[in-house]
Amino acid sequence: MHFIVLGAGAIGCYVGGRLAAHGQAVTLVGRAYALQPIAAQGLRVSDLDGFDRTVPAKALRLAATLAEAAPGADSIVLLCVKSGATESAARELAAACAPGTPAVSLQNGVDNVARVQALAPGLQVLAGMVPYNVVLRGAHVHRATAGHLQLQRDAATERIAPVLAAAGLATVLPPDIRAVQWGKLLLNLNNPVNALSDLPLRQELLDRDCRRVFAALQTEALGVMARAGIQPAQVTAVSPTLLPHVLRLPNWLFTRLAKRMLQIDATARSSMWDDLEAGRVTEIDALCGAVVRLAAQQGMAAPLSARMCELLGGPRQRLTGAEMRQVLGV
Repeated sequence: MHFIVLGAGAIGCYVGGRLAAHGQAVTLVGRAYALQPIAAQGLRVSDLDGFDRTVPAKALRLAATLAEAAPGADSIVLLCVKSGATESAARELAAACAPGTPAVSLQNGVDNVARVQALAPGLQVLAGMVPYNVVLRGAHVHRATAGHLQLQRDAATERIAPVLAAAGLATVLPPDIRAVQWGKLLLNLNNPVNALSDLPLRQELLDRDCRRVFAALQTEALGVMARAGIQPAQVTAVSPTLLPHVLRLPNWLFTRLAKRMLQIDATARSSMWDDLEAGRVTEIDALCGAVVRLAAQQGMAAPLSARMCELLGGPRQRLTGAEMRQVLGV
């Protein structure tokens, strides 16, 4: 089995690195700036549970394009590009992969599979959900929070899941991956809050004003989902409908009830913060934008998500939790 990671960013390098550390054949496809440190130093893979291994560069294949990775009959493509690059990745997949090749989306958002399938109709495109935060610095990738990979149930993923699990990537195949994706999107609504706050995730979650903004975004999204008949899956210890109430609690109570939520590496930040700092386009359209589009389909408005799209789509801004509340009116 040959795993090809299309998008050698934080998630892609972590998943690919764990697989390679377990002896699986792995090719990382990415840009030169991402692959050069790995070629020089190997790929160090660690997590908050104590795993720490350096995969030698010779144990990995590095490729600039999917065509160079030469996908074959035994290949599994793990799609790990940011949502904004989904269309270009889909065109690569269509050009380089044989019909029926499994391509598993490990991306944020709820519509990437449909976008890939539209441009690469011959492929077997499957949905997945990555629950944890991963930090990439040069040739070191670190999982900073906990959770299980969740993949759309299919004959291909039933074959892949045991391999992932053996490599230390605990994996489940839920009955309704769509519900899981919407449940994850609710959690990802903290990404723009974290990016604007300019704080590490744990510190931001200890700021009650930031949590109130996060809770308001979730409450709005839950209302839109309810109108659309979508019941998001529970992907944390707290149910989706209860979580906004927990987030609004005063710190003394929140820290007692949400201990698992606060089990985060002290340096971890959202991928959206990374994108802003690097001057890259963020995934705000795949997150808050998805809520806005779903609301429009239901004849509703989602003004908080729409405002977040504006804030993250313009010049870099840094706002305290209190300032965010004032801007959003929550």
